[in-house]
Amino acid sequence: MSMLPNPLEVRSRDHDILDLFLQRWSPRALSGEAVNEEDLLRLFEAARWAPSTYNEQEWRFLYAKKGTPHWDTFFGVLLEANQVWCKDAAYLIAVVARETFVRNGNPNPVAILDTGAAMQNLLLQAAHLNLVAHPMAGFDWEGGPKTFNIPDGFRLTAMIAVGKPGNPETLPAELAEREQPTERKPLEKIAREGTFSFEE
Repeated sequence: MSMLPNPLEVRSRDHDILDLFLQRWSPRALSGEAVNEEDLLRLFEAARWAPSTYNEQEWRFLYAKKGTPHWDTFFGVLLEANQVWCKDAAYLIAVVARETFVRNGNPNPVAILDTGAAMQNLLLQAAHLNLVAHPMAGFDWEGGPKTFNIPDGFRLTAMIAVGKPGNPETLPAELAEREQPTERKPLEKIAREGTFSFEE
């Protein structure tokens, strides 16, 4: 049973926005329970409707379900620090971006941006379904593309652990201490009228 904090009780907003944006966070405590395939497909369906330049839809998602032959392959690409808690995930997802335009083969300078938008759709849909979807950069950046047989012209950009929320007490102490939804910088630190005037 989940004992994770409710983000809506921890986070505060300065302007009226949907609760869903505050509900999305990245806990590591997972229950180890199965997630049905229909819910997984809902995550990809949400990602499918992200905006993209020239409607290229550059994103590709590879995934492995725990207990299947692909699981060990995906799990092995993660860094040890992430394996510690990802062992209780129901699915592992690899996020891939096509780096060139299909229409002419030219480099696509916003491929990663568009793929990130698709990933955010996926993460928000997971929050709506009360699932954990934790994106990670802690994987083998060099070996991962080879392991996944990703061809030239495509780039592995992230991995995501998906599962049902669990009990933080199952985590190592240093991770359990961090199982809190984080706050965000004030708006004046990220948005200003006119030219760039941020100090950091």
